[in-house]
Amino acid sequence: MIDEQLLELLACPICSTRPPVRQKENFLICTECKRGYRIIDGIPRMLPEDAVSQDEVEDEIGRN
Repeated sequence: MIDEQLLELLACPICSTRPPVRQKENFLICTECKRGYRIIDGIPRMLPEDAVSQDEVEDEIGRN
């Protein structure tokens, strides 16, 4: 689980409006473009090249 104060500071690095993200299981999801960023060992991987589509997020969550 990501600390709430940290979560408030994080924003999608791809969207120009820098929208906030929300946590869903082991992902942070952009509230605007719906891309997902994995959380690995408690660390969000929020580089643009690490972003996955909404479909990929749902597929991975569904497998767990």
